[in-house]
Formats: sequence, structure tokens, C-alpha cells
Amino acid sequence: MDLSFSAADEKFRLEVREFFASEYPADILAKVQNGQQLNKADYQRSEAALNDKGWVAVNWPQEYGGTGWTATQKFIFDDELERAGAPNVIPMGLLYVAPVIYTFGSDEQKKRWLPDILASRTFWGQGYSEPESGSDLASLQCKAERDGDDYIVNGTKIWTSQGHYADWFFCLVRTDNSGKKQEGISFLCMDANTPGITVYPIITIDGSHYLNRIEFDNVRVPAENLIGEEGMGWTYSKYLLSNERTSYAHIAGKRADIARLKEIAGTIQSGNRSLMDDPAFANKLAEVEIDLTALEFTALRALSSVAAGDAPGEESSALKILATENAQAITELFLEASGANAVPFFPDRSDADWNDGSGIPAFAAPSTASYFFNRAQTIYGGATEVQKNIISKQVLGLS
Repeated sequence: MDLSFSAADEKFRLEVREFFASEYPADILAKVQNGQQLNKADYQRSEAALNDKGWVAVNWPQEYGGTGWTATQKFIFDDELERAGAPNVIPMGLLYVAPVIYTFGSDEQKKRWLPDILASRTFWGQGYSEPESGSDLASLQCKAERDGDDYIVNGTKIWTSQGHYADWFFCLVRTDNSGKKQEGISFLCMDANTPGITVYPIITIDGSHYLNRIEFDNVRVPAENLIGEEGMGWTYSKYLLSNERTSYAHIAGKRADIARLKEIAGTIQSGNRSLMDDPAFANKLAEVEIDLTALEFTALRALSSVAAGDAPGEESSALKILATENAQAITELFLEASGANAVPFFPDRSDADWNDGSGIPAFAAPSTASYFFNRAQTIYGGATEVQKNIISKQVLGLS
């Protein structure tokens, strides 16, 4: 296993770093740095800048507009994006549904949807979880009944990330109840403006509107929007989720967070010394750094496997657990540094001024919001408990 980078890879790293320093929208970087919430237009400008460079669809095949990068180049690009503080692309279109479309969709579906996803002209929402179907996703009941050339869809999807931005939804729907529950699920795409689709906001504990509940009331969807074969949605969803779980590491972003945390802790008094010199805090910070180093080498081992031509296996579940737990641990230390300034309310994060003269440190409110928001990391994309079951079956050979 070779964990070193070649001279060509390091040259590529410098090219990416220069792009974010001189070509990428500086106001978006500033907004992220200030802890402000990005809106749809911000994400579209961000993705447009990447697309202009030819760098927005890093995982796509070149024939559909992808970069053709090696696994190492993709890793370096993600690392430098995080280091610069740029937002990741909204994953639902570019990272989740697009690979399903170009892998399992028809030629007509590829021509219809992929160009708009690539150009950020359309945003997609993911309709997977339901009020009674979260970790046990195969128990979903959102129903799609065939009616001539259409499906009639009824049911509810929940926890739909940025669904209020969506122009399209890709959903797992039940088309058959006769056999095993996994065999009666299909993968259906729906225009968000179709009559009968209603989006309800879910305001989370951090005070932001990120999640949504989607109601489908006799929604008529053309059967031509079915991806692949009816009843194969479970297979397609597993393919999607495997890609999703390999995108959680965010090593450079975590390194940047820890560096900022050290800087902040050095300015905060804890008794007659700085918080950074407090042995209890310093010990917890060291543990987080050690765990991050372990995560980094786990990611590099997975990268080495992919570079050798192997598909991601149980590594994706291990990475998901390590990355999300480490992210939560970092936010906990930011919360500890905030102390009494961890305010129990959050201003509008879309246009917030954290230096408002109140005397509250500028990092406190966004740090508190981040702490609450990131409690969900060990749930979404496959709960930690579920990932441990996957690892036990794959690695230990348990049934």
C-alpha cells in the first residue's frame, strides 16, 4: 500500500489550490468562514464556478462530463476544497442521483437530466426516509400504482435535505406488496412542480431550515420517469448509498476546524491560564486529533484500494462511523470553548453579524448551531448502529 503522492499529484494539488485562491468566488468563501448559511443562489454560483473549470462532476465518467481524474486526484481535490473553506456541492444531484441515472437509466433519461444537473440548472431532493421508515428503509410505504402511462403516487417522505430548493425529487416508492419487502421497491423521479406535491419545512434545533417533509397526494408521474426496472429500486439505492458513505471524511476541513479551535482556545481564560493550557481540555483536543489522524489513514487505505481497482466495501461503513463521530467530537469542543456564550437562540444565519457589539465572541453562535446540527451526522446516510451491523456481517462473516 503506497500512501505517498507523486510529483504529478503534488503539481495538481498546487493547481487546485491556486484555483480556490484566485478564481473561485471570494464572497462565498467569506460567507462560509463567517458561519452564514448559504442559499440556493450561492450554491448555484459555487457549482457554476467549478463547472466553468470542468471540475464539478469529479466522479462522473468523462463521456457524461466528468473529469476523468484518478482516485488520488479526487482525494486531493476534496482535500483542497475543504482546506480553502469552500462548500461542497449539494450532493443529491451531482453525487447521488446522477450516478444512478448514467448507470441504470435509459439513454433518453441521461439526455434529459444529466446536462441540467451538470450545469446546476436543476436541484434534486432525495425521497428515501418516511415517518415510520428510517433505518429500516425497506419498510417504506409511499405507494406508486400504475395507471396507464403514469404512476399515481401517495405517501410521505421526511428529512428531505434542502428539499425546498428541489426542482426534481428521486424517490423510492412501493410498487408491489406481494413478495419480500425489498423486491417491491422502485426508483421514480418526479418534477417538484407536479400537482399534489407539497413541501413542509422542518426547522431544526439549530434554528435553520435545511430539512423538509414532502407529501404526495395522488401525484401523477409519467412511467417514463422510472429508473431501470420496476422492483429494482432497492438495488439502485444500495449503489447510491455506497457512494454517499464514501464522501464523509472531509479530512482537511476537520484539520482547519481544529487549527481554529486551538487559536480560539488560546484566547479564552480558564482560571489563571488559557483554555488551551487547561490539561483536561488539551487532553480531549489531543484525542480528537489522534482520531482524525486514524480517520485520515483509513481514508488513504480506502483510496489505495480504489486506485488498485477495487470497489468500496466495508471501508465505506467504517469511514462513515469514524468521520461522523470525529465531526461531532470537534463541535463538542467548540461548544466547550463557547462556555456561557453558547447562546440558546440563533439569529438568521443567512445574513448574520456575529460582531454586533454584544461582547459575545463571534464564533460562539455559529459554533453552537453547528454542534446541534451535527448531532444528526451519526444518523443520516445510515445510522452508526446500522453501519456496525454491516461491518460485522462483511468483516466477521456473521449472518
